Amino acid sequence: MNICVIYGGKSGEHEISLISAASIVRNIKKENKVILIGIAKDGKWYLQGDDEYERALKDTASPLKITEDKKKLVSVLPGAGKDAFVSADGTKLSIDVVFPALHGTYGEDGTIQGLFEMAEIPYVGCTHMSSAVTMDKEKTKMLWQSAGLPVVPYVCMKRHVMLNSAVYDEFLEATEKELGYPMFVKPCCAGSSNGAAKANNRKELSFAIMEAFLWDDKILIEKSINNAREIECSVTGNSVTFPAESETEEVLAYIPGEIKPTHEFYDFDAKYNDENGALLVIPAELSEDGIEKIRKTACAAYRVLDCTGLSRVDFLIDKDSNQVFLNEINTMPGFTSISMFPKMCEAAGLKYADLIDLLIDEGIARYKAKKELQTSR
Repeated sequence: MNICVIYGGKSGEHEISLISAASIVRNIKKENKVILIGIAKDGKWYLQGDDEYERALKDTASPLKITEDKKKLVSVLPGAGKDAFVSADGTKLSIDVVFPALHGTYGEDGTIQGLFEMAEIPYVGCTHMSSAVTMDKEKTKMLWQSAGLPVVPYVCMKRHVMLNSAVYDEFLEATEKELGYPMFVKPCCAGSSNGAAKANNRKELSFAIMEAFLWDDKILIEKSINNAREIECSVTGNSVTFPAESETEEVLAYIPGEIKPTHEFYDFDAKYNDENGALLVIPAELSEDGIEKIRKTACAAYRVLDCTGLSRVDFLIDKDSNQVFLNEINTMPGFTSISMFPKMCEAAGLKYADLIDLLIDEGIARYKAKKELQTSR
């Protein structure tokens, strides 16, 4: 099978993608042919040589690199299926399935998934619709609320509020009254805690709002949960169509884990720059009933959003009341060998290489099911 791993991207999480993709590439079983396409920060796609694949296998501590060779620029032919990807020198890449190891904007937000749909090629992960919805934290919360699932209290602020000082001041006063300090501020459509900050007073709130608006045109302001515990749960499967007899597409939640940050909260620096930024505990220190509640809620959150392939569902637990809140969902979570998503799956008995196989098989199964649908009379 020819498996194309696409990585990099025009995103604030470009560098994280290089690390995730390298881990994925090293765990794709050797009977498959791996094709690498790197997306530069300006959004151009470049076919990478086989030497980059071989280098990644040998240098197990190195992220993937992107060589920007104009002769290897990749274009996409809509409706061409296996031959949809063509390099500038005329080479048809003949791809059976795509594994997009892309995080954040233009990789996890439904844009590239829509391109795969137009190209008519199987791919790993959520569809364009669920990818787009889950990338928007406000819309995700609205759908969870409509299904009766518990979310952290929040307000959404759009950029136009910033343009009128009277409206802005009124908005802040109403937000302070509704949520109280401290609050968390984050962009609605950014990942890896980019642009996220905690605010303890009006001055800090204003600074946090300005920072968040550098990343998006609307932002989320959330109530700070008292002494929150951060719990995560991996989920795989096809929540829309899986047949009862299909183990490949069955929706499954794995062993939840807990993040214990050494920073004030689990920010970008704690996630990626400080090797001691957080302690990862798997399984989470919960009772059997508590673990089961997290797993059931994770599956429910996944199904409400019509997720397929994989997602990591994140929770907050109030240490005082033990109340559980859904926080976020990530449809292409970090995929390094030490990332929480594969580690939680492994704790449940699903090894990294087998996880890769499962996700590829699920992507192909979903593609085949969709091909059977009628598109015209």
